[in-house]
Amino acid sequence: MKQVDGVILDWAGTTVDFGCFAPVLVFLQIFKTAGIDVTMAEARAPMGLLKKDHIRAMLQMPRIAKLWEEKKGRSFCEQDIDELYASFEPALLASLTEYTQPLPEVIETMKILRESGLKIGSTTGYTDVMMTIVTAGAKDKGYEPDFWITPDSTAGYGRPYPYMIFRNIEVLRLAAPWTVVKVGDTAADIKEGIQAGVWTVGVVVGSSQMGLSQAEFEGLSAAEKTRVIMNTEQAFLDYGADFTIKTMQELPELIERINMLIRQGKRPCRLERN
Repeated sequence: MKQVDGVILDWAGTTVDFGCFAPVLVFLQIFKTAGIDVTMAEARAPMGLLKKDHIRAMLQMPRIAKLWEEKKGRSFCEQDIDELYASFEPALLASLTEYTQPLPEVIETMKILRESGLKIGSTTGYTDVMMTIVTAGAKDKGYEPDFWITPDSTAGYGRPYPYMIFRNIEVLRLAAPWTVVKVGDTAADIKEGIQAGVWTVGVVVGSSQMGLSQAEFEGLSAAEKTRVIMNTEQAFLDYGADFTIKTMQELPELIERINMLIRQGKRPCRLERN
């Protein structure tokens, strides 16, 4: 009987960069430079998408679209997206080395998973150029998956398209979508996993969905932590996730649970939720 043979992880907000702040801060910056004040929530909402798609999604938000028309005297166009992205990329590249610290328990959990015989893949909303910085920094600090891929290698089709996950399955020689677990911290991660037909898991603490820095989270009272965790878990379930985990430390136990479901003939199923 087959069981889970691979885990595919997101990067910022899941395995590195607690709170996924590297891209968020730059999105705030480039829109402010263009004369548009966007909120942290607006900047986070499309997180996980290819970054140019992320900018497009922000410009399509009713409040931002209205502000853009008031400021520019017209609706946004593709040239505006290109110009914003032209500002975004160098600003992000200049800061990425500061955001490659693995989240707590990630390195230890990867060791446990590998000792269990699992392959470790990854997908991202970053580009190849961005990932050369992120992967090098993470490797220096002890985290390195077996494979990573960006939308640059799937003709620009990033999340929620499933193609990056399919490439992981191919390269890592994983048995089937239902023997794969995708872990991420955004709506786009969950939708990517759903589209690929794999088990999807939202990781809560350190996620972009939670939206707190490590210091902010640790400064919460026990009651506040409980509330924030519950709200984040519910958001992932609303997106269609099969499961949630508070931190990576819970992943090996969850995989054992999924293996039991597989032995019972269960498969990822979300038709009831959609």
